[in-house]
Amino acid sequence: MNIKLNKVKTKVNDKLKEQKKIYIFLIIVMILGLISGIIYAIILNQNDHNLVTESLNSFFISIKENNINYKNALINSLIGNITFTTFIFLLGISIIGIPIIILSLFLKTFIFGFSISSIIYTYHLNGILKTITYTLPHQLITLLMALFLGFYALYFGIKLFKYLFKGKDINLRMSMKRYLQVYIIVLLINITCSFIEVFLSPTLMKLVI
Repeated sequence: MNIKLNKVKTKVNDKLKEQKKIYIFLIIVMILGLISGIIYAIILNQNDHNLVTESLNSFFISIKENNINYKNALINSLIGNITFTTFIFLLGISIIGIPIIILSLFLKTFIFGFSISSIIYTYHLNGILKTITYTLPHQLITLLMALFLGFYALYFGIKLFKYLFKGKDINLRMSMKRYLQVYIIVLLINITCSFIEVFLSPTLMKLVI
C-alpha cells in the first residue's frame, strides 16, 4: 500500500515539476518578447518614429472625436482574438507546432512591448496614462490567456510526442478533453476582451487624451 502511494506521489511530483518548468520557460519567452519590443521601439530611426507618431496621433484623435466604426473595430478584434486562440490550439495538436507556439507567444508580447514603448516615447508622462488605459484590462487579460493556452498547447504537444514516439501510457482522450475545455474557456474570455477593447477602453482613454 505504501509502495503504491509513494509511486503515485512521485508521479504527481514529477508532473508538477514538468508543468512548472514549462510555465517558467514560457514566462521567460514572453518577457524576452516584451523587452525586445520595447528596445525595438526605442532604436527606430527618426523617419520610423515619425510614422509611428502619425499613426498614434490618428488613433487617439479618432477616439477623442468619437470617430470610431464600432462594428468594424469589433469584427477585426474578434477575428484577431479568435484566430490567434484557435491557431495556438491547433498547433498543440500537431507535434511540429511546438516551436511555432513559442514563437507566437514571443511575437505577441513583442508587439505589446513595442506598442506601450511607442506610446510612452511619443507622449512622455501623458503616455504613461495612455498606456494604462490602453492596456487595462483587455490587453493584460489576453496576454495571460495566451500564456495559459500556450502552456496547455505545449504540454499537450509534449504528451502527444511521448505517446506516439516513446510509447508512454497516456490517457490521450482525457487529455484532449481537458485541452478542449481550456480552449473554449480561453476563447470565451478573449471574445469578452474584444467587447471590452471596442466599447470600454475608448471611454477610459478619453479621460486622458
